[in-house]
Amino acid sequence: MLQRVIALITIASLCLLAIMLTSTTPATAGPFGLLLIFISAYLACLGLISFFLYGISRILVYVSSGFTLRRPMRVMPFRRAYYFSTVLAAAPVLLISLQSVRSVGVYEVLLVVFFVVIGCVYISRRIY
Repeated sequence: MLQRVIALITIASLCLLAIMLTSTTPATAGPFGLLLIFISAYLACLGLISFFLYGISRILVYVSSGFTLRRPMRVMPFRRAYYFSTVLAAAPVLLISLQSVRSVGVYEVLLVVFFVVIGCVYISRRIY
């Protein structure tokens, strides 16, 4: 069920993002339009990264099934991939929003990477 909801939200946000980017400019969109662009970009990244992580997990388990391991790999549940993608999807939106305020340098990129790493470590420790 979660996969269907995320897929529908991703498709809707990609369509909204395409419409907003082709029909308006930042000056004519206004603050609410820019908010819609950032929210739809986050939701699109969220869905794409969720399905990417889940797919890579399935591929790795399929490839490693031929190897003898002490503890066989298991497919990452989609809910866990979704939790990780909530943090990972914020990185591109943060970088784009930082770029809209001023230029993004090494310091800003390192801060965003630090935020993402801290979030992923927190999720990996909290989620069983």
